[in-house]
Order: sequence, then structure tokens, then C-alpha cells
Amino acid sequence: MSLLHKASIIAKLEGADPARAAFLAVWHDSQETRTGDVNHLAKKYGAGEADPAVVTADQVAGMPEALASTVRELIGEYEARESPEAICTRDADKLECMLQGVEYKAQGYRHAQRWIDNSRGRLVTKTANELTDQLLATDPLDWLRSTLGESS
Repeated sequence: MSLLHKASIIAKLEGADPARAAFLAVWHDSQETRTGDVNHLAKKYGAGEADPAVVTADQVAGMPEALASTVRELIGEYEARESPEAICTRDADKLECMLQGVEYKAQGYRHAQRWIDNSRGRLVTKTANELTDQLLATDPLDWLRSTLGESS
């Protein structure tokens, strides 16, 4: 399930606009095409301190103003984390990160629990927390075993 799916599902279950949440999810990390995806530890050393608004302004320079202003507004909304849709989209992004940690842990990476706990601790919505409870209570390969008709 993609970030767009997660954002729209969380938004729907939270009473927010699922289409708007999906639209935010499409653009939320667009600055990473210029800055890279800076991890949490690297931020401790000052990496990734580029202002998203400045990066976005540079990215949209030369675009038709109708498109450029839309992208600037979307990034501003996501970064402000004030609208229900932005909150749901951020939770979807953190849920996605947590899923990566769960997959790494299942593959034997013993330090993944910190990643899982950190991502989970940043969730805000009731829906994302409930999805997380269900996720953590399930073996990551149960879906595959079920699809293949195998018993776990």
C-alpha cells in the first residue's frame, strides 16, 4: 500500500478530506529531490536544515504561476501540520517509516526496534495508532502466507 493510500485511508477514517490528503502525500517530500532524505541522526549534526519553502521556491521557479502557487501552498500546508489532511498525511508518512522498521526487524536487523518506537511515538491520529496496534500484533509475512493458502 502506497503512502497515498495510507494518507487517504487515515484521512477518511479521521473525517478529513481523503483526496486532499492524497494530494499532499504526492508533494510532501518534493524537496528531497534537491536535499536528499536526511535521516534523524544526520539532523543532529545540522544536515537537512534547508527551509522547505526556500527549496520549493527554487523548484517551482519557471513553472506557470498557477502550478507554482499550488505546489507552494501544498508544501506550506504540509509543513505547518495544522490542517486535518496535513496531520493525516504526516501520520501516513510516519506509519510508512515504521513499516520499514518492522520489515527490517523481521529480516533480522536487531536495531530496528528503536526505529519502530521512534516512528510510532510521532503518530498523532487515533486511526494511525489503531492501525499500528494491528500491524504490530501481526507477523509481517502473514498476508503472504494467507494469500498462498499456507498456515502460519
